[in-house]
Amino acid sequence: MDVSVSTRFEAQIEQAIQTAIGPREEFVALHEPTFDGNEWDYVKECIDTGWVSPVGSYVDQFEEQIADFTGTEQAVAVNNGTAALEVGLRLVGVEEGDEVLVPALTFVATANAVSYLGAVPHFVDSEWHTLGMDPERMGNYLDDIAEVRSGECYNTETGRRIRAIVPMHTFGHPVDLDSLEEVCDQYHLEIVEDAAESLGSLYKEEHTGRHGRCSALSFNGNKTITTGGGGAIITDDQDLADRARHLTKVAKEDHRWEYNHDTVGYNYRLPNINAALGCAQLEQLPSYLENKRILASRYSEAFSTVQDVTFFEEPDFGRSNYWLNAILLADDREDRRDDVLARLNDADLMTRPAWKPMHRLPMYRDCPRMEVSVAESIYRRLINIPSSVFLGEKTDVER
Repeated sequence: MDVSVSTRFEAQIEQAIQTAIGPREEFVALHEPTFDGNEWDYVKECIDTGWVSPVGSYVDQFEEQIADFTGTEQAVAVNNGTAALEVGLRLVGVEEGDEVLVPALTFVATANAVSYLGAVPHFVDSEWHTLGMDPERMGNYLDDIAEVRSGECYNTETGRRIRAIVPMHTFGHPVDLDSLEEVCDQYHLEIVEDAAESLGSLYKEEHTGRHGRCSALSFNGNKTITTGGGGAIITDDQDLADRARHLTKVAKEDHRWEYNHDTVGYNYRLPNINAALGCAQLEQLPSYLENKRILASRYSEAFSTVQDVTFFEEPDFGRSNYWLNAILLADDREDRRDDVLARLNDADLMTRPAWKPMHRLPMYRDCPRMEVSVAESIYRRLINIPSSVFLGEKTDVER
């Protein structure tokens, strides 16, 4: 094939991205943080006063603001999203030797959080509509391999208890939570949402993270807002929140001077200096979300004329934060994925594929799983494209 013909496809994708984000002379990252509010003032206050550790007013303020924004009763700030997920799973009763249903297509932290508890990730497939867990196929799969005994679900093939599921809102797009909840009710499974990527996303007018007893958020440096590194457990269960705070403060009982610990706990609390950064970021979150939707709209229009490429858009029952924008190559173009990635990265447009499915990783290849052909296809065809907040800022014409 003529070189000019073979590279035309890649060139069209590059042009669509350039059209959406406007001319840029510098390297364009996949998702970089924006600091244009009170971040410096709040962090400097922590330094000036010496309140930089996990005790301080900004930690309390950050928790209150997260709970208010998500519509939950309680938020417990921790040092990263993986820690939030691990503690959440422990709090709903996941124990060593249990199985936990997680997406085959997810960031590795979802499966790692299960493993930290000595439990076993059990991988399920995704659906095209959301890129997240497929409730119907998962339900059919459980009909074949699971049974309920004395109010608990067991895998008839391994003999292990299946205790919980962890639906993950892929790139900020809400999964079909109601349908998943029906399956969980039938099989007596706890839901712990991995909402690490979906701050600001809505499922049927309600913020993600409201199904199940608790959920995990992330504020890593590449998320919609950042605390540098950080996460939170959100819940409407006061007892669970109290227990989460206790566990994440090394399970130390309150006392003026004595060190009394009543169980194995975690040193997972978010430092005050990081919470200060988060408070400043939260003040700007509404405008960040607006910019992200503007950028997504530009991408949708720019890719509408590119043959064999689809810009992925939010499901009809939800409102996405469009944390990471994504395009999907047509079936017969999946062999061009790496050529597209090479072309774009050579052009200083940072892009990357979806995560390698979990069962392909050496430590998880022997874990139980259903047939995961959709997750495999998404991996072969999806490309994340630049999604930083500032790329969606309104132009003079749009203002």
